[in-house]
Amino acid sequence: MQYLWAALGLICVAFAMVGIIVPLLPTVPFLLLAAFLFARSSSRLHNWLITHQTFGPLIQDWQTAGAIRPRAKKAATFSIAAVFGLSILLSLPVFVLVIQAVVLGAVMAFIWTRPSG
Repeated sequence: MQYLWAALGLICVAFAMVGIIVPLLPTVPFLLLAAFLFARSSSRLHNWLITHQTFGPLIQDWQTAGAIRPRAKKAATFSIAAVFGLSILLSLPVFVLVIQAVVLGAVMAFIWTRPSG
């Protein structure tokens, strides 16, 4: 079972890496899930992720205080605005825009109500 958890953790890290480039794919949730999976499978991979120069502080902020750093909040806001703006430019149907506005609005409310790391 440890190998399955580790493999799933590595897949989550890969998705997080893709999420750095693709605005629709979130990065931090995949890293949090990877940390969870690595904690159950490999202390070496878990320590690597937690002490990673870029990702480690984000994970530790979330684990200790449920906090999201202001820079990450701003990046998420920009990405969400860009995606919604693209949807408008593509002239998506109104019902799709309404669904997007509700879901993205809820995501933004969640992000901005978290403490700052």
